[in-house]
Amino acid sequence: MAAVATLPMTASAQKTTAEGIAEYRAMLADGNPAELYEAKGEGLWKEARGPKKASLERCDLGKGPGVVKGAFVELPRYFADTNRVQDLESRLLTCMEQQQGFSALEIAKTPFGAGEQKTIESLVAYISGESRDMKFNVPQAHAQEKLMYEVGKKVFYLRGGPYDFSCASCHGADDKRVRLQDLPNLTKQPGASTGFGSWPAYRVSSGDLWSMQRRLNDCYRQQRFPFPGYASDATIALGVFMGVNSKGGQSIAPALKR
Repeated sequence: MAAVATLPMTASAQKTTAEGIAEYRAMLADGNPAELYEAKGEGLWKEARGPKKASLERCDLGKGPGVVKGAFVELPRYFADTNRVQDLESRLLTCMEQQQGFSALEIAKTPFGAGEQKTIESLVAYISGESRDMKFNVPQAHAQEKLMYEVGKKVFYLRGGPYDFSCASCHGADDKRVRLQDLPNLTKQPGASTGFGSWPAYRVSSGDLWSMQRRLNDCYRQQRFPFPGYASDATIALGVFMGVNSKGGQSIAPALKR
């Protein structure tokens, strides 16, 4: 019987898993469903809604009332009117309550993907899309911004739960992977902006758009930690830590995730 010859693949023909996933995302990029959320979010930004029948067009995201372009890449940041450091989601809660008359507490208690949580996820798609390809420059001028960075760093490295995990267990060093998914190192560039700068994102696996708050919530679930409160200081501090580490990197949000 004749032997069956096997021809080894040449180095040029071989692909890493990461390259394969990148090609898959590139093929879908032109039809990223996040675009539908962006369009819906723009409409919601301009629509008169809530008990006060008002739009969000006077909402100050850090660059002045109504200015959206460039705001996303400078969040989280300190806001004098609330005397808090806020990320995009917590800032939207403030504007929806103050300008439109919604209850921020009730929205925060609403499950992801339902009610006004769905509204916020469309809004973050629109707002982040207006800063696409811009470079991150999360501020550290105010004392509270600096404090939140240090808090976020501690939370990032805090180990606990039944598996003794921390955020750093998956995202604190180079060349880590879960199954087929490469895990960006969020402590430095380029991993910081690759990870932080791609959320919000449309997740093919769930058929929905996820905000950063929803993503962090799922990270805690995977660590078997209690879920953090929506828009809590702990989650905002993590956003500051990752955002500052992303300085100079480009935002690609809303991205496409498997």
